[in-house]
Amino acid sequence: MRAEEIAARLGVSRAALYRYEKGEVIKLDTVQRLAELLKISPLSLLGIGVEYYSRTIGFFERMRQIEEGADQILQVGDPLCYLVTSENYDSVLTDCMFQLADEGGDEATTLRSMAEQVLGILSLRKRVYQARRPGIIAILPEHAIQRLLQNGIAAGLVLDDNLRDRCRRVAAAEIEAIAVLLETEPMGLQFSLMAGPETTTNCVLLRQRDRATLAINPFRSDACSNLSAGVALVTGAPEAVSTHQRAAEGMWRDSIKGAAAAKRVRALLAAHRIQ
Repeated sequence: MRAEEIAARLGVSRAALYRYEKGEVIKLDTVQRLAELLKISPLSLLGIGVEYYSRTIGFFERMRQIEEGADQILQVGDPLCYLVTSENYDSVLTDCMFQLADEGGDEATTLRSMAEQVLGILSLRKRVYQARRPGIIAILPEHAIQRLLQNGIAAGLVLDDNLRDRCRRVAAAEIEAIAVLLETEPMGLQFSLMAGPETTTNCVLLRQRDRATLAINPFRSDACSNLSAGVALVTGAPEAVSTHQRAAEGMWRDSIKGAAAAKRVRALLAAHRIQ
C-alpha cells in the first residue's frame, strides 16, 4: 500500500504518518489500528515482536529492507555469504531457477515470474551492500562447505547433467574465494571456519546504530522460490538478540581463522577434486 492510502485509512495526515515512520510518539490506539491494517501484531510493528515468513520472496525482501540500514551483519550457518558472492554465482542461480520454471508445464509462466522476483530482490540486496559496505562477520560450518562442494549450488533442484556440473564448479570457485578472504582478511570482512560436530544454528544478526535484529533463516540464497519449505522469523526482541549474540560469540571464539582456516578449506577443495 502507498503511504497516502495508509494515512487515509488510519484517518491521519501524511505528515503524521511520516513522523510515525521516523519513530516519533504514536498513540497506542493508532498502533493497534495500523497493526490491524498491515495484518501484523502490534509488537512486531514496534520492533519487539516476531515476524514470520513462509515464502522466500517475503523473507528476502524483509532482509533487503533491514540490510539497507545495517552497519554490521553477523552470519552463522551458511557455507557462503551471498552478499560477497561472484557474478558467476548469480548467473548459474538464474539458469537453475529458469530451467526449473520452464519445465513447470502450465505453471511455467507463474514459476518464471516468481523466480524473477526472487532474483531481482537478491540482486538489489547485493547492490545495496556494494554501495554501503557494512561490516560482515561470517562463521562458516565445515560440514556445510563439504555439502556445497558435493552437491553444488541449488542442491535441491533437479537439473540436467550439464547445469548440475556447472553448479558444482561455481560452488568450488566460491569456496576458493572464501579461502582467499580467510588469508587476506580484507577490511570489513571477517570470516572463520567452524569445524567439529554439525551445528543446527542458522541465523543472521544485523546491527544498526540504535537497534539490532535477529533473522532465523531456513532459506538459503539458492533456495527455489516455489519449492522451499520452512518458516523464517525476524525479531528485534532483546532477549532473542542477546541469546543468539552470545552463542555466536562463542562460536567465533572457537572457530578457526586466518591462514589456518584457509589451509583447511583448501584441503576440503582438494579432497573434493580427488573424488
